[in-house]
Amino acid sequence: MSDLNLVKVRRALISVSDKAGIVDFASALDAMGIELLSTGGTYRLLQESGLQVTEVADYTGFPEMMDGRVKTLHPRIHGGILARRGQDNAVMAEHGIQPIDMVV
Repeated sequence: MSDLNLVKVRRALISVSDKAGIVDFASALDAMGIELLSTGGTYRLLQESGLQVTEVADYTGFPEMMDGRVKTLHPRIHGGILARRGQDNAVMAEHGIQPIDMVV
């Protein structure tokens, strides 16, 4: 186990169609100091539940479209998910991309 390089989760993207249990799960993440990014209905539910959450459209500067089917298809989202820590830092900084450590 000592060979594992575990990444500390700092930011989570939450976008779910079945919202059962998501408020409790997101609350646990929030209690651990994890920043929450979310889309559409999930964002509204989490915000109405009193959680501090950033809407993906605000983070990307690009609105949801096609009846909500296109939400997270943006370089700031994919770059944050696919970023290699220590290798992609310069390009991430150049494009305002923050790492996303967890996707739900």
